Amino acid sequence: MTMRRLRPPLHLLRTFSTVARFGSISRAAEALHVTQGAVSKQIQELERWIDVPLFERARKRLSLTPAGERYHTVIRPLLAQLEAATLDLITSGDGGGALHLSTLPTFGAKWLIPRLPDFQHRHPQVALHFVPYVHGYDFTRPDLDCSILFGEGHWPDAHAHYLAGSDVVLIAPPEASGVPSVETPDDVSRHTLLQHVSVPQAWLQWSDTHAVHTIDPLAGPQFDQFHTLIRAVMVGMGLALVPRCLVQDEITAGLVVAPAGMSYRSNSGYWFCYPEARANQATLTRFKDWLVAAAVGADQ
Repeated sequence: MTMRRLRPPLHLLRTFSTVARFGSISRAAEALHVTQGAVSKQIQELERWIDVPLFERARKRLSLTPAGERYHTVIRPLLAQLEAATLDLITSGDGGGALHLSTLPTFGAKWLIPRLPDFQHRHPQVALHFVPYVHGYDFTRPDLDCSILFGEGHWPDAHAHYLAGSDVVLIAPPEASGVPSVETPDDVSRHTLLQHVSVPQAWLQWSDTHAVHTIDPLAGPQFDQFHTLIRAVMVGMGLALVPRCLVQDEITAGLVVAPAGMSYRSNSGYWFCYPEARANQATLTRFKDWLVAAAVGADQ
């Protein structure tokens, strides 16, 4: 066996990985900006190169063979690491370059963006490019370096650094709204409970924390963004549970009320995440160090 056979061309491996990820020649061709015919020829060329079938062809869909599954598991992180190393080499000369980031909309608008001028002042040579949040979990994408995700800090093949969000406060409409005030935990039963679809157990955790068993913790209108949840409380639709870091400005301005002694500590929060392949990327390291430092005390 020659050494040449053990070193397939990089463009063939990239095409193979893309087809394996999408399970479709047409979708891979779209992602690679080439024709479907070019993708098919490159897959066939790679299979001839290594003399091992990588895909099973059924109708118009491809599925990996067991050998192809093993091969893809190994080369996928290697391709990502190669891309990260190349980017780091290109950008490390003057400490600058681009960083592609994804963040949840409310956290980005209310917490991250107001702090970014400080990062730009400290690192003017780094350009931040925001990637649509829908792609925030796919660290195999070459155009995504890191993400701010909401959860308990556990995502496959990702480093995670806690930022903020575990301090959750109960917010109510302002007193001038005419809605009955909330002075004790038992008063909550007189109000509509507003729900966030990503945190369906929030009111259950709150009721357990404060020993309130006169509410249905799963009932109430559902919202998919914290900023719409906050707005709903402001106009008198009901009560909500929101991370303090997202609503402190509204509390300070008197737009909502956060009754004392009615918060709880959640297991979930906002985390800065990135794949192992990008752990040593210079621009990412600068942003991570700044971000973690900026988050100190965010829940206080």
